[in-house]
Amino acid sequence: MLEMRDVSKIYRTDQVETHALRSLSLHVREGEFVAVTGPSGSGKTTFLNIAGLLESHTGGEYRLDGHDVRGLSDKPMSRLRNEKVGFIFQSFNLIADLTIYQNCDVPLRYRRLDGAERKRRIESALEVVGLGSRMRHYPSQLSGGQQQRAAIARALASAPKLLLADEPTGNLDTQMAQGVIELLEGINRQGTTIVLVTHDPALAARAQRNLHIVDGVAVDRTAADERAAATS
Repeated sequence: MLEMRDVSKIYRTDQVETHALRSLSLHVREGEFVAVTGPSGSGKTTFLNIAGLLESHTGGEYRLDGHDVRGLSDKPMSRLRNEKVGFIFQSFNLIADLTIYQNCDVPLRYRRLDGAERKRRIESALEVVGLGSRMRHYPSQLSGGQQQRAAIARALASAPKLLLADEPTGNLDTQMAQGVIELLEGINRQGTTIVLVTHDPALAARAQRNLHIVDGVAVDRTAADERAAATS
């Protein structure tokens, strides 16, 4: 589903050159639930932006669901992102003056789906996250946990093959966070590939595999732990 080989990302200004990623290589199989951890400034956000085609990489190879994205112009890259990837953000990113239903409708309109198909997808996604009765509410009328579930529904309505989550429980209390992670686990069991960036070790432990990024390089911590256990 997601394969990076020796991916690098360099940010340049007139006086400074910053290496955000250095020869990062990783592989996420279709249907996996992978947590990405690492200290602040390690390159997690840069990795997520490149994985979601929000920015390009400087060097190396990145294939998304078999598509080599290097060199794609804006239009085909936007189309690939819209068809393959869903995003969940820590801050929800819901549009305040639109209802939850309308928030879910925005990305579907870019795909030029007809009204009946959009309605079917939105209502189905909101039922999955338990907000079927709240679809006409505005974000301000929902709790933080409900807003995050609405953001998940918005992503699900596009039927993405890959769901990228950036600290999805970072603004939630423990009980709300538990509900969100259980929802993501259920979505993963239905076949959606999930890559989740988190600082929370307890949350990372719920994933099938844990990738740790330090100084722009990825280490498969799950594999490392298994090797250590085998030799102990």
